[in-house]
Amino acid sequence: MTRPSFTIGIEEEYQTIDPVTRDLRSHIDAEIIAKGKMQLKEAVKAEMHQSVVEVGTGICANIQQAHEEVRHLRASIITLARQNGLRLAAAGTHPFADWRKQEIYPDERYYTIVEDMKTVARANLIFGLHVHIGVEDRETAIHLNAARYFVPHMLALSANSPFWVGMDMGLKSYRCKVFDKFPRTNIPDYFPSWGEYQSFVDLLVSTNCIDNAKKIWWDIRPHPTFTTLEFRCCDIPMRLDETIALAALIQATVAKLYKLHEANQGFRLYRRALIMENKWRAARYGLDGKLIDFGRRIEVPMRDLVEEYLAFVDDVLDELGSREAIAGIRRIVENGNGADRQLRVFKETGDLTKVVDYIIEETESSVFTNAGVGR
Repeated sequence: MTRPSFTIGIEEEYQTIDPVTRDLRSHIDAEIIAKGKMQLKEAVKAEMHQSVVEVGTGICANIQQAHEEVRHLRASIITLARQNGLRLAAAGTHPFADWRKQEIYPDERYYTIVEDMKTVARANLIFGLHVHIGVEDRETAIHLNAARYFVPHMLALSANSPFWVGMDMGLKSYRCKVFDKFPRTNIPDYFPSWGEYQSFVDLLVSTNCIDNAKKIWWDIRPHPTFTTLEFRCCDIPMRLDETIALAALIQATVAKLYKLHEANQGFRLYRRALIMENKWRAARYGLDGKLIDFGRRIEVPMRDLVEEYLAFVDDVLDELGSREAIAGIRRIVENGNGADRQLRVFKETGDLTKVVDYIIEETESSVFTNAGVGR
């Protein structure tokens, strides 16, 4: 059994905003993607909707390197957007944009997805954070899917999408409810071996459900081409420090579960249906709700569970060098996740354009200053 590298890769999806209307605006005319590729090479790519820009780091040896890369990518795209008459915003959904008015990026892959899934694909106007952790041995990667248990916790901390098409949806993460209309999403089943997972993929390919494993969009998956475990469950946070804290928590989770696996201790595996109960609670209530502790068969306030979670991973933080970065998790709990803060601004102003202004301000200030989390 080869010890994983626990390297980090981070992908973020940003909104391109019209500074006058505060609505989403397609960036194709501004050629942000083309100019971004000239500056940042493969770190920038288009997404299906033209008002989405995705960036991705390289393979980072530790959380400090990941922090610097994400800061550089955010700063570069914010600057490019401004130069082209746009602003950049980081939130899981836009507060009032109408997906029906958004243009699809001119790429055969995206046209194929829209043709296959129709309105479900067109309505998928959402923005996520994906974190890759290096686990080179495929058999080990499958055993580490015990990390499924913590997906609701990660979602509650990252929740940053309370609004959809101008409405307060009553959920802290509406993004995940938009995305779960896609097939092959949400919490995966448990697979006891890589061979069983591969047989599952082969069956889907041979029956024309998918053409490759990239069309499996679970909240956590072994990446089809990279030797990583990819976590896809988080809304994109507004702030750089929130992204880094979440990435550090995800890395620590994988490292801790590997430490247990290496010692033949493992982590108790729960049914997908039970974890989905917690995911619903996380999406609905965020940090203000309670999740179920299945072992004790009781409900526990999410804020208390965050402390238990941090205690669980504490013994791997020094080896990973991530203790300082992961302290940002407690700041999220103290100040509220992105959804809490968006809702606060809306309650104060009654104006969704002011919410957009706040998202832009948080997205930019967290890159260019060391200011703490806002109101």
